[in-house]
Amino acid sequence: MTSSLPRFNSDPSLASGSLKSFTIIDLKMATKNFRADSLLGEGGFGIVFKGWIQGHKEWLAEVTYLGQLRHRNLVKLIGYCLELDNKLLVYEYMQKGSLENHLFKRGAQPLSWNLRVNIAMDVAHGLCFLHHVIYRDLKASNVLLDSDFNAKLSDFGLARNGPVGDKTHVSTRVMGTRGYTAPEYVATGHLSVKSDVYSFGVVLLELLSGRRALDNDRGALEDTLVDWATPFLEDKRRMLRIMDTRLEGRYSKKGAQAMAALALGCLHTDPRNRPNMTEVLHVLEQLKLPSKEPSRSHS
Repeated sequence: MTSSLPRFNSDPSLASGSLKSFTIIDLKMATKNFRADSLLGEGGFGIVFKGWIQGHKEWLAEVTYLGQLRHRNLVKLIGYCLELDNKLLVYEYMQKGSLENHLFKRGAQPLSWNLRVNIAMDVAHGLCFLHHVIYRDLKASNVLLDSDFNAKLSDFGLARNGPVGDKTHVSTRVMGTRGYTAPEYVATGHLSVKSDVYSFGVVLLELLSGRRALDNDRGALEDTLVDWATPFLEDKRRMLRIMDTRLEGRYSKKGAQAMAALALGCLHTDPRNRPNMTEVLHVLEQLKLPSKEPSRSHS
């Protein structure tokens, strides 16, 4: 699913009609004066209390995009506070927290195969909806889950408009998270919607393997998940060696191989050879169809 979206102007007043303006007193009361037990975690640009304390540019980008975008797979921005040096945002509460915690936190209940496929589809739907907006910071910690494990994209502080006309990319200072960032963007500063496709491929690998995109414990020669997994992805039989052992074999073998092949395509070093998100979504939807193969998956 794609959507034709307007170009975005970084003026918070454009979004203010649909957003509530909070006072700093309102937010202090809501968070018990930002007390430690109200702390949810940390994001790329600040501490999360049910809002973010960010740099102005990133704060403005968040208000600009999420204030004007509405989709079931984007976290809903409820309102903001802009008083003197206090810049805060108020979002809907996502009860199940981040995908990162469910995949990597010690002691967390493992996500079933079906849930992992559903989460991948939700993220793909969100990226499809963005269309000409480049998210630029897709990673497991920015994928949040509601009470029913529906996934939504959050943290639009690095988002920006994509290229227009016959341009294939925009040039910008390299930002994002190591391990998820597309190699051509790191090398040249050339950013395109295919940069997000690469990051999506990394998230697929995390869903398949239960391993972090960047894990220093794997050593200098294999310090990224992509480096470690790529040799396995290129062989259907060896590919199963990357599967998260916490799944205990309860997944569709053909489904896992199809997702691995999709991840490999998304991670192609030449962005022109990566699928677009509409094509990605079509492949994932096939994984949801009933399989003739005896199913070992469960929810």
